[in-house]
Amino acid sequence: MSNTHCLELSGSYACFTRPELKVERVSYDVITPSAARACFEAILWKPAIRWHVRRIEVLNPIRWINLRRNEVASIISTRNVETAMRAGKGDLGLYIEDDRQQRAGLFLRDVAYRVHAELEFIRDRDPGANAGKYLQMFERRARKGQCVNQPYLGCREFAAAFRLVDDPGSEPPPIDDTRDLGFMLHDLDFSNPADPAPRFFRAQLDKGVVSIPAWDSEEVRG
Repeated sequence: MSNTHCLELSGSYACFTRPELKVERVSYDVITPSAARACFEAILWKPAIRWHVRRIEVLNPIRWINLRRNEVASIISTRNVETAMRAGKGDLGLYIEDDRQQRAGLFLRDVAYRVHAELEFIRDRDPGANAGKYLQMFERRARKGQCVNQPYLGCREFAAAFRLVDDPGSEPPPIDDTRDLGFMLHDLDFSNPADPAPRFFRAQLDKGVVSIPAWDSEEVRG
């Protein structure tokens, strides 16, 4: 049994936010490896497995849309939460009507991707199992449309429809588009859980396909 599975992800809107643009949300041109990994984990995640995205195929032309959305300007203070926990009471609510603001965003629209990801089995965390057990669990859940939480395309309000692809070779080809996508977020490095560090790679769209370098390769930089 192959350790690699393929999912088709699609949705009306998507936003894979560029970290260098903090005030107004601007999306990358295509889905990031971390966002794609999160979709696999939404279907199946266990402490003994880890998903590695290897290949992203872009199925629809890259199209953009400008939208304004209502967002909450503040977050609940960690200090207030700790105080309420010690006291056993406290006002931790945020009142949207008093704290609402509009922000513009440049989002993707009508997106569709085929994502190939490899499952890594961490034997020390489940000595009595094997990779095949988890691969079968994932395949069964994906085929039935089951998930732990709804997969989404960058923002939780942009839900993703998903479909397990059994034979990627028999599917329609990706778009015929080649371009330099610049530096893209690969994933976060949680070596220091208190301060996760982003790591990037130079993404290239080659005839509709983005090949994702391995996490420990020289192409991935902090």
